[in-house]
Amino acid sequence: MAEPAPLPYAGIRVVEFTHMVMGPTCGMVLADLGAEVIKVEPPAGDNTRRLLGSGAGFFPLFNRNKKSIALDLQTAAGREAALRLVGTADIVSENFRPGTMKKLGLDYEALSKLNPRIICVSHKGFLPGPYDHRTALDEVVQMMGGLAYMTGRPGDPLRAGSSVNDIMGGMFGAIGAMAALAQRERTGRGQEVQSALFENNVFLVAQHMMQFAVTGQPAAPMPGRISAWAVYDVFTVKDGEQVFLAAVSDSQWKTFCDAFGYADLLADARLATNNDRVHARDWLIPLLRERLAPHAAAELSAVFEKHGLPFAPITRPQDLFDDPHLNATGGLAPLELPDGRATKVPLLPLMLDGHRPAVRLQPPRLNEHGPGLLRELGYSEEEIERLLPVR
Repeated sequence: MAEPAPLPYAGIRVVEFTHMVMGPTCGMVLADLGAEVIKVEPPAGDNTRRLLGSGAGFFPLFNRNKKSIALDLQTAAGREAALRLVGTADIVSENFRPGTMKKLGLDYEALSKLNPRIICVSHKGFLPGPYDHRTALDEVVQMMGGLAYMTGRPGDPLRAGSSVNDIMGGMFGAIGAMAALAQRERTGRGQEVQSALFENNVFLVAQHMMQFAVTGQPAAPMPGRISAWAVYDVFTVKDGEQVFLAAVSDSQWKTFCDAFGYADLLADARLATNNDRVHARDWLIPLLRERLAPHAAAELSAVFEKHGLPFAPITRPQDLFDDPHLNATGGLAPLELPDGRATKVPLLPLMLDGHRPAVRLQPPRLNEHGPGLLRELGYSEEEIERLLPVR
């Protein structure tokens, strides 16, 4: 295979003032696509470096392919260094509380006067409006934006099992930055880009909003919904294993019945079409559960794969490290954790000219690139020493 071409955003410099997930995701996307992304951290480091539990993987995942510089923005010297650094950037990305960048003199209004080509990406809880003063979290907007209602059982709202709004909000920030770069090619001017958790969540549930607009019927939570397809379920089978099986068209129903010798079901006039089978789910699904229960999950998967029918094992996230498809296709890249241990990390889910954008830089140590960046900005060794964080 030929060597990959230069990445599309090679030569673009991004300076990010971000933490947690949303802002760092934006920088990770741009970094994976070739941009030089410089993460400005406080002297003690991004708090995400020290999270436990469900946050323990945030820093190494969302901060690969980046450089780190530690600056104390509460001091005049730290702000001056940040301003000099931003002066070399194409994009500035942040997810501070509203008004913080303005207090630091690093908001779009101030920066655009110094450099009309600058693009500033702000990641917030809400776009400007009545809610923009509120503090938002992924879980907050999932609850107020209908996603938790749709995910949980009726009467039991449940957040999605991933930081979906943080991650997608960062992705939309990156998309906005890309659009602004393209527009700058025509106009010569930068602009402010805004992305927000709440509006991202609303976009995610838009399909359910439009279902109501079209049908006049409220969308039911996913566990209690009337499925659009008759066979579209998790089945508990031999030895208590579980597998997801589906037959979502009339041709797939015929294939399924033929594969398992269910001639009686195929001939049943009550099950002639998909919509007929949807109406018959109350008795059809229990019958299928009974018939499929003696089979092993692997056996059912093999039959479904052989006949081109949709199926899926019920996989835990940690099992994906050993997934044969991901490992065979280069979907997992070597990564060094902050404590030096080796692991693998999923790459962006796309290919460019036959290549997956790779991990070029390991998640940075705090201020790993600070001295070099400060020298590039014209600081003397004595000045750099004064700016180094006290550890």
